[in-house]
Amino acid sequence: MPSMQRRRVLQAVAAGAASLSLPSFAQAWPARPIKLVVPFPPGSSPDIIGRLVAEPLAAALGQPVVVDNRPGAGGNLGTGVVAKAEPDGYTFLFTIQGPLVTAPMLSKNLSYDPAKDLAPVSLVATSPNVLVVDPKLGAATLADFVRIAKQKKGELNYGSVGNGSASHLAMESFKSRAGIDLVHVPYQGFPQVVNAILAGQVQAGFMVPGIAMGQVKAGKLNALGVTTLGRASSLPEMATLAEQGYPGFEAVSWQAVLAPAKTPRPIIERVSRELVRIIKSDEVRSKVLGQYFSAAGTAPEALATLMKAEREKWGQVIKAAGVQPE
Repeated sequence: MPSMQRRRVLQAVAAGAASLSLPSFAQAWPARPIKLVVPFPPGSSPDIIGRLVAEPLAAALGQPVVVDNRPGAGGNLGTGVVAKAEPDGYTFLFTIQGPLVTAPMLSKNLSYDPAKDLAPVSLVATSPNVLVVDPKLGAATLADFVRIAKQKKGELNYGSVGNGSASHLAMESFKSRAGIDLVHVPYQGFPQVVNAILAGQVQAGFMVPGIAMGQVKAGKLNALGVTTLGRASSLPEMATLAEQGYPGFEAVSWQAVLAPAKTPRPIIERVSRELVRIIKSDEVRSKVLGQYFSAAGTAPEALATLMKAEREKWGQVIKAAGVQPE
């Protein structure tokens, strides 16, 4: 056999063997638009960050990536939709940690098990939480807030984005540390929490700075501190709660992409690689920082490890604070 012909035959055989290593379905993927479910309303922090990565991900995959907002039950509703979706590579989830970490401990009738029904793809971004209060409360500092809360024991409300969310557990943890009593009022998303504070329905809340800082700069909210152990790179001028008398206090929010369990591994790895490249690009990193988040970008295994560690940490907080399932 002539060497040229032999080379072509060997190349064809090699190509055939490579194609056999992947499911035929994965070879043809993606052949139609992909749905990115965000279980929070438009304008919420995960919606904003999700849309930042959806467009470049669509360009990388050669198919539209359509953001589908499915708010409700602190993110559990939309998360359940993805958990039950066909694992065909055409439905992904973009969410915060609450539905993934604490929902199984705090939701009596959860329709999914995040450890079994969802496959980690990539950690996208992390952010400190900011403690904000209604200026009419008269609390200019964290010490002021604690003093007023003790004077008005059980009379003040705080808002969160749902039972078991980072904003909920951060305040429950702080309540325990500070010895104060506040009433929890859950909302669908941070914009609703902000509106509730502005309307005087609640007086405080932990929230991501991307939502809060515009109102803080406008003088409509007072920011009392951030929940990172050290100064946050996005808000270096703002003191931490740890340095204001609560050493070791930390409550970081994060956002991630997951897929239905049993989604073909080659598809998960492809999306993870594309997301890491996108998230670490200068353009997206800058946009994410503009929302007061730090770009992450990890392999699926790293996200799985984070989820496990967070479940252990916040499980202890839930038990210590006596937070009850709903």
